[in-house]
Amino acid sequence: MSAPLLSVEDLSVAFGPRTVVRGVSFAVHPGETVALVGESGSGKSVTALSTLRLLPPAGHTPAGRITLDGTDVLAADERALQHLRGGVAGIVFQEPMTSLNPLHSIARQVGEAIALHRPMAAGPLRDRVLHLLHQAGLPNAEARLNAYPHQLSGGQRQRVMIAAALANDPKLLIADEPTTALDVTIQAQILDLLRDLKQRLNMAMLLITHDLQIVRRHADRVVVMKDGEAVEQGTTEAVFADPRHPYTRMLLATEPRGRPAPVPAGAEQVVAGEQVKVHFPIRRGLLRRTVGHVKAVDGVSLAIREGETVGLVGESGSGKTTLGLALLRLEGSAGQILFEGRDIQPLSRMALQPLRRRMQIVFQDPYGSLSPRLSAGEIIGEGLEVHEPGLTRAARAAAVAEALTEVGLDPAVADRYPHEFSGGQRQRIAIARALVLKPRLLVLDEPTSALDVSVQAQVVELLRALQARHRLAYLFISHDLRVVRALAHRIIVLKDGRVVEEGEAERLTAAPTQPYTRALMAAAFDLRALRTTDLRAVEGMQRT
Repeated sequence: MSAPLLSVEDLSVAFGPRTVVRGVSFAVHPGETVALVGESGSGKSVTALSTLRLLPPAGHTPAGRITLDGTDVLAADERALQHLRGGVAGIVFQEPMTSLNPLHSIARQVGEAIALHRPMAAGPLRDRVLHLLHQAGLPNAEARLNAYPHQLSGGQRQRVMIAAALANDPKLLIADEPTTALDVTIQAQILDLLRDLKQRLNMAMLLITHDLQIVRRHADRVVVMKDGEAVEQGTTEAVFADPRHPYTRMLLATEPRGRPAPVPAGAEQVVAGEQVKVHFPIRRGLLRRTVGHVKAVDGVSLAIREGETVGLVGESGSGKTTLGLALLRLEGSAGQILFEGRDIQPLSRMALQPLRRRMQIVFQDPYGSLSPRLSAGEIIGEGLEVHEPGLTRAARAAAVAEALTEVGLDPAVADRYPHEFSGGQRQRIAIARALVLKPRLLVLDEPTSALDVSVQAQVVELLRALQARHRLAYLFISHDLRVVRALAHRIIVLKDGRVVEEGEAERLTAAPTQPYTRALMAAAFDLRALRTTDLRAVEGMQRT
């Protein structure tokens, strides 16, 4: 085997007195993909950023040896580092919206990467930018040169990041969770693009991810990290076939599995929507006249019984969240909405308030949805203050303690604040906040997408147990079809605000009938038998 392009030897990184990476060693050879895997806090990203000395200059202390293309990174001066960053190695970050400058056009941002490292390269800069955007698979690149990041979809922004990373023909591409924030079909497209570029340009790749399905499909070797240490490494085939470390075995075994309990016999209908429509006006001109409408939800009908989970799937912009909010009367809509047999569309805000406690929502980002100024106990008890103002302080504290216990948390943590909890614990607090009011309907809006795979499995098990215990009705909104399959009784597939397909979860995931649904399932479950019509569906989903 040739000499390694990147060699990391006995790397340790400390932030003040706390060591977050200790004794990590691995190598990446030319043309090879090495995956760093592990849960949040395992030290993956710190290790990857250390390879280019991209950590903040103050407050951290790296030790060990990092060699990139023959250069000692930890001993390199600023000029050598500038050559390494972008010249030898490109990097693609997890969230392109925060990585791209919102004030600069796409052309300027990709052009900066070229001008910094290859200012004398032949040909007009615009042509070189266009070539890179085409190489990264950005649709209609010519028309998007002057667009700004907020005018692009998540997948398109990630393609712009890839174009900038490839600007100088790097020998190594570092991809730090490049698909975590993307829909399942866009994930598959981005990963296939990276694989094709790697083969075409003979690049090496350092892939940082917590998704073991991605590792299985795209990595040659894998390094498993836990608590800042590399606990196991080897070829992907060997590690997946015969994992040696208990932590690796736990990661491989924690994909959400199983099925929900059957819907109780004679279960009552909790909520139903009939021809629900949410159209947002498009206003233009000086007088802001309405010239059209965005049909976010366009005539969707559904019903959920007690003890039943309906999974709502589709790409970003398909109308999933808007439909969930409309069913809760948190978004204005047309059509009929029945809750517990009563039409709630005509009800005023005041008339709706008594019903609010029986219809609750759990949001995607548990950190963003919890007030940092309130303790866990205050967050959970806030709804009780509104809906049961006559409760004594002791009774409210007892209800909060009961809710914490139900979601698997010690009531003693009620005085702690959100930043003191892990992501999974924060999501349990968000669920407890909804449960404390004894609801009948829970709208779960991507509640597991920001969580590690092991924590996802725990939250799925928790939701199943709570549903069986309280006969809760769930509307489960997600683009992660593996989680939906483990939790839902029925699945509704949305595209452009309309229902494409619906049916029993097992049947729909095993034998979808529509090209769009088949494309979603193929991307999620790595199915190989995509028909030509399915491929066209994927191409159509890529366009805006």
